[in-house]
Amino acid sequence: MGGVDSSRGEDAGSDHERATQLTLKIWHPDCWTLRTTASGEAGMLAHSVHEVDGLVNARVTAYADRQRDIDALVEAIDASPLTDRVERIHDYFNPNLRTEAAGNATEELLVRYPPANSIHEQFLSRGFIPDEEIRIHDGHEYWTVIVTASRGSIQARLDEIRAEMDAEIEVLGMKSAASGSGGPLPATGLSERQREVFELARRRGYYAWPRGTSATELAAELGVTKSTVLEHLRKAEAKLLDPDA
Repeated sequence: MGGVDSSRGEDAGSDHERATQLTLKIWHPDCWTLRTTASGEAGMLAHSVHEVDGLVNARVTAYADRQRDIDALVEAIDASPLTDRVERIHDYFNPNLRTEAAGNATEELLVRYPPANSIHEQFLSRGFIPDEEIRIHDGHEYWTVIVTASRGSIQARLDEIRAEMDAEIEVLGMKSAASGSGGPLPATGLSERQREVFELARRRGYYAWPRGTSATELAAELGVTKSTVLEHLRKAEAKLLDPDA
């Protein structure tokens, strides 16, 4: 399940330490972010997480195609037995996140919760350093991390986290300075929703020939209209082809 394949790539026969970037898809039990996004249409970007007075404080941007989906997410967070408090942030932090980070509707939140069910410390204590904001949608967390270790050690550390947290961790992408391959979609100014729709389309074979799925099927999976899917794909494709556009 999501193991690191040390037989691929150049220097496949060696297992020396190197800086490696991993893209991970994570699920673990009793996590408020996963429970509150599992059945709704909104997602979140986690910008910072720190502990104060025995509670974890997470600054996140909620995003969705509609404001009512964000409102439903905030209600779910507030009602969750796994959180202590949620606040809507209007007057500080980075105002650019409202237009750059996500989709048609965004809102910054501050969520406080007990640290018992957080998986952050398990990654940080094993040398996994977040390289991008953590993305949360559809009941999973998506991490991009940097770690300096051999591939065998990376595998062992991920297995330790799986066992300790009863977690499911899938490696979606891997690249090192030496290989430069196998990494996630590059940062090209895509909004979070555009990235999600584009990556789903790519995984489902929308860009394969013959196509493995249709825009109608993607729309049904995402719970949006076909025109919304096509609009997200059109904007994503334009930015990927011409990042300066």
